[in-house]
Amino acid sequence: MDASPDSTTDTSSRSVVGLSTPPRDEERKVNLLVLCGLALIVGVMTAFGAVALRALIGFFHNALYNGTFSIWYDANVSEGPSRFGDLIFLSPILGGLVVVFLVQRFAPEAKGHGVPEVMDAVFYKHGNIRGQVAIVKSLASALSIGSGAAVGREGPIIQIGSALGSAFSQSNDFTIAT
Repeated sequence: MDASPDSTTDTSSRSVVGLSTPPRDEERKVNLLVLCGLALIVGVMTAFGAVALRALIGFFHNALYNGTFSIWYDANVSEGPSRFGDLIFLSPILGGLVVVFLVQRFAPEAKGHGVPEVMDAVFYKHGNIRGQVAIVKSLASALSIGSGAAVGREGPIIQIGSALGSAFSQSNDFTIAT
């Protein structure tokens, strides 16, 4: 039998095609309990981000519709006519223009609903999301919703949470211990 490198079989160097990646020396293994704790921390940070987003929405709504500077806003309470009268129709237009400027200038990947962008980052960019995306997405979404656009808060909260989790994992470079 020929002992050439082509004829030897080393099972330790084999991998199932598409299911494993080459090991990186700089990775640090984390057990499942620690990973759950880290997920809890990221979840709590995301909850604070959601509360801050809600406050920003209230601030922009009150500033653009009522001319007041307050973060308290209840969407279930009828406010009556705006103090700006018929010029109130300019509010969504101005909000939309500022949102387009923010997203195009500072974080183009913050455009869209949030969930598809997160899935794209996980699939194509190894889960790396810039921290600037969370800030720009928060401001743009709060301004958009607060100025009267018909969009929801769920996508921005998902993108904020995923950006926080990505920043946290990039700072520590974790992998799951098996």
